[in-house]
Amino acid sequence: MRPIWKGSVSFGLVNIPITLFPATKREELKFHQLRDSDLSPINYKRVAEADGKEVPWENIVKGYEYEKGKYVVLKPEDFERVDIEATQSVVIQAFVSLDEVNPLLFYKPYFMEPQKGADHAYVLLREALEASGKIGISKVVIKTREYLAAVKPQGDGLMLELMHFAEELLELSEFRVPRQTTAGRREMAMAKDLIASMTEKWDPDAWKDEYHEDLEKMVQEKIKQGDKRPAAKAKARPATKIIDLLSVLQESLKTGKSPQKTPDKKVAAKKTKAKTAAKRKAG
Repeated sequence: MRPIWKGSVSFGLVNIPITLFPATKREELKFHQLRDSDLSPINYKRVAEADGKEVPWENIVKGYEYEKGKYVVLKPEDFERVDIEATQSVVIQAFVSLDEVNPLLFYKPYFMEPQKGADHAYVLLREALEASGKIGISKVVIKTREYLAAVKPQGDGLMLELMHFAEELLELSEFRVPRQTTAGRREMAMAKDLIASMTEKWDPDAWKDEYHEDLEKMVQEKIKQGDKRPAAKAKARPATKIIDLLSVLQESLKTGKSPQKTPDKKVAAKKTKAKTAAKRKAG
């Protein structure tokens, strides 16, 4: 995997050279736009508004529109001049308790790999953060934007997780919230019982992107059989209606699960397999 950034993480007089790698991946099926008559791919061209002529990449520059139709051009060296130190360093400006930070502020993790000679300082920072329950808050420039970021221990490594600034979060007051109501004791007791009956140990590997898998399977079938069969009609969704919460809770407790939830096929299969193996072992 290619690194996206090289620099260092520092706090106080400590400086740790690191390389930044994406920590997540998203596999999606890629579709092309085609002309329906002969399946010829549709191409997009970069054309200038002034004369409609196509512009090659080497002639494209970045510009900021400071007035309608008026631009100032910024070159790569201009971005570097803003703060060359900031583009090469994650400077931890404070340490805070993880449980004090709103989870909504975190949104994109990167793995921080120590460069040669940085292992000892890297491990020291990771273990100190883990032991104290703290995370390091810093600012980092990636490409042409400054981000708020957190340095967090993760297993045997360190993560740099980009964060939203507080002003980027929308206030709850901007959305409609339920009118103030009070839950009855019987409803609350039944809701707690239902939650307890559906509580299980978190297993992230049990949850899969079934839509992606089903879509990929359908594509493979169309490749094998051609595009002759009519597409299956989507199942109609039941109409949304106001529910009687108490009756739903009662029904859920009888069945041991929420009647509104469609069970994950992979989770169900995994649990059945585990139960079968347990019975064989016991026998």
